Amino acid sequence: MSPPALDVGSTGTPVSISPLTVDGIAALRAKGSKMPLGVAAGSSSDMFKSPACFAKPKAKRWDHVISLESRSRKSSTLKGAAKYMKNPGLISLGGGLPSADYFPFEHIDFKVPKVPQFSPEETKETGVLLKATKNDIREGKSLYDLEICLNYGQATGSAQMIRWVTEHTELIHNPPYSDWQCCLTPGSTAAWDSTLRLFCERGDYILMEEYTFVSALETALPLGVKGLPVGMDEEGLRPDALDEILSNWDETARGARKPFLLYTIPTGQNPTGATQSLERRKAVYQVAQKHGVYIIEDEPYYFLQMQPYAGAEGKAVPPPANHDEFLKSLVPSYLSIDVDGRVCRLESFSKVISPGSRVGWLVASEQIIERFTRQFEVSTQNPSGFSQIALYKLLDEQWGHAGYLDWLIHLRLEYTNRRDSLIHACEKYFPTDIVSWIPPAAGMFHWIEVDWRKHPKIASKTHDEIEEAIFMAAVERGVLVSRGSWFKADGSVKEEKMFFRATFATASEEQIFQAISRLADAVKQEFGL
Repeated sequence: MSPPALDVGSTGTPVSISPLTVDGIAALRAKGSKMPLGVAAGSSSDMFKSPACFAKPKAKRWDHVISLESRSRKSSTLKGAAKYMKNPGLISLGGGLPSADYFPFEHIDFKVPKVPQFSPEETKETGVLLKATKNDIREGKSLYDLEICLNYGQATGSAQMIRWVTEHTELIHNPPYSDWQCCLTPGSTAAWDSTLRLFCERGDYILMEEYTFVSALETALPLGVKGLPVGMDEEGLRPDALDEILSNWDETARGARKPFLLYTIPTGQNPTGATQSLERRKAVYQVAQKHGVYIIEDEPYYFLQMQPYAGAEGKAVPPPANHDEFLKSLVPSYLSIDVDGRVCRLESFSKVISPGSRVGWLVASEQIIERFTRQFEVSTQNPSGFSQIALYKLLDEQWGHAGYLDWLIHLRLEYTNRRDSLIHACEKYFPTDIVSWIPPAAGMFHWIEVDWRKHPKIASKTHDEIEEAIFMAAVERGVLVSRGSWFKADGSVKEEKMFFRATFATASEEQIFQAISRLADAVKQEFGL
């Protein structure tokens, strides 16, 4: 847990202010700002933070790393006029807002699990039917309804969901500066594209793990932005490798300015499954401070941190007994140690609720969120109203923050079981003198290393030929894995090692064992075993 914030009282003596807790949210809401309920109602995280947040220092300014494109963006004229909608008695003839009378949806209903009965079978039997109609606000049934969510909204997202993600952010991360803000996004893919446009110019390099999320790289390349690989180990990004690159940067030789943007997936890294410890994150952050680097913390797998792997015959570690134990078990985020406001955290519901919801959010300093808002006003506008109200009904009205933490604990145990099944299968089928791995502590990926230099025809076969042969032999046997070379941050760099990525998020235990058996047979065939 983050330490309490300090406020300075009227006598000049620091006064401790306790951080926000789940139990304290009801009181915070009772004393805080009233929820704005109109169409396209303006809101910000400042309306929903606890008093402890405002006792902290402000973030640094980042004018020098904002792109020309982003600096050129002005406030949306039409979106700005929405601030007058809150005036009592105002009749609006100004905006192009359709009448809710012509939305052909009177109500929507969906069934969700009741806490803690989360299994599909339990949901069918005991699940709760949630309902949203056009008139819920006017009839006093809810703070959010179809009349509002299906109309145009602010680029930051609905006030109802901004309140929830703001409270969640403070509960989990408690950023150590005052002027942090949240902004909803239509998922992290769109958010990453906007991030590149906000910070980068053509010809820039972005620092990335040497093996990285290939779609993140493929988003950058057409914008004229190149990936610069940073060395990794079993904990992910290496701070010494990062420092070496930045300390020895030669603009003339590289033909580009010194990189200032680091893209990292610190928890359950895609594709390697590596998780940076708190000590590692602090060391990377110190290098970022030394060289003026801004950090993009992409964290879709943060809440898929699993129980320690105990081995096929080992005794399982007991699960968290309560919310406090669960929160203490999570590796602190970069956001939680960010004293400068040099971190932009990309949050997502994709891996913990639903990828198809296309709702996520950003957390960054007020200056950076303001620039994102200007961009979203004329591009994505805001996430789907259907998705926002579905998430609001589930997370706020039905589960609450406590229920959501129960759901995350449930996911932790479910993913632990899936991870364990895959590792047990690897231990059973792979020839361990050729194939090795480290059990992942988070995420949904298992990074399998093949010692290709032990290949019997190493003198005549290349790395790529051996990788291709194993991949195709696996496909022919009925199993698909990802080739490690697909994830290289710089395709021109020669690979010294060989990896394959396996995902344990979807397949059943029986299917996992079948798949690993087939992959092992492919390896054995290629190595003549």
